[in-house]
Amino acid sequence: MIKYILKRCFNYVIMLFIATSMTYFLASAFMDPRSNYMSRHPHPPIASINRSLDLANINDQTPVIVRYGRWLTGIVTRWNWGLSPEQSPINGAIAPRILASVQLVTVATVLSIIFGVSIGVYTAIRQYKWQDRTLNSIATFFLVIPTAVLGLVIVYLAVGMNNGIGQRIFYVTGLHSYSGGNPFAWFLDLLQHLVLPTIVMTIPGTVSYHLTQRTYLLDTMNADYVRTARAKGLPLNKAIRRHALRTSLIPTAVDVAFSIASIFTGAVITETVFAINGLGSYFVQAIGDNDINGSVAIAAFGGVCTLTGALLADIFSAWLDPRIRLS
Repeated sequence: MIKYILKRCFNYVIMLFIATSMTYFLASAFMDPRSNYMSRHPHPPIASINRSLDLANINDQTPVIVRYGRWLTGIVTRWNWGLSPEQSPINGAIAPRILASVQLVTVATVLSIIFGVSIGVYTAIRQYKWQDRTLNSIATFFLVIPTAVLGLVIVYLAVGMNNGIGQRIFYVTGLHSYSGGNPFAWFLDLLQHLVLPTIVMTIPGTVSYHLTQRTYLLDTMNADYVRTARAKGLPLNKAIRRHALRTSLIPTAVDVAFSIASIFTGAVITETVFAINGLGSYFVQAIGDNDINGSVAIAAFGGVCTLTGALLADIFSAWLDPRIRLS
């Protein structure tokens, strides 16, 4: 297993390097940081613009291969991801946003997987019964509700609850408001801020995993080896638990692995509703500001998340299905 993990990590490092490098060249080709300055009225002197672009290593008059070499050298030797067009360090801008997104996304993702897979198994076993029809109707209802509308409804309910109780239980903006040194008070403050955005992100995730897991399990329940186990006298619940469920979890694990990056960068609506400075809003801002270095840094982080999830999915799949050989 250790040899397998090391081999996969080596392959993933190469893939990440290639993908990040291609992202850098594509961002350099399609983004125009010079337009940030030229759109001002009056625009700064050309010499001043070139000097600012040179400081950030994003001057389009410098060959892209030269800029790439400087950028890569800065990362390898100093872990410096460069500057934005406004001369602010990418490292300082992205680090707190990664922390905010990790706090926002982690609990919601875990809860979505647990609830979604559990409900998917529950409804698949009771296909076409009233439990299945009811839960599928609820899932369809939440599936068509836009995230922004869901967030605003939850905020409205939370504010009404706060007013009804006469005490602020839920916070609707940010992730932190406590500045003291009591760790218990800090954790309680974090929970009060996380509850609402976690609910907003958990509901769509639960619906998605519920529907996909139900489909995967229904396909597996009709497989020949499950029917054979049933014909030999194995009860339905045991046949599902021992055979069908393990196999149906493999594609779910793959779906989870390759959705991690999109969860981090795709939470922009939730971050906007709850005024959270996470990766999603920063990603949109970086693209709008023609921030080459910032966009590539976010893409690299997304690649790390995706490949880490892929590695965990490979290990999980091998554990679920003994027919998979790590070699």
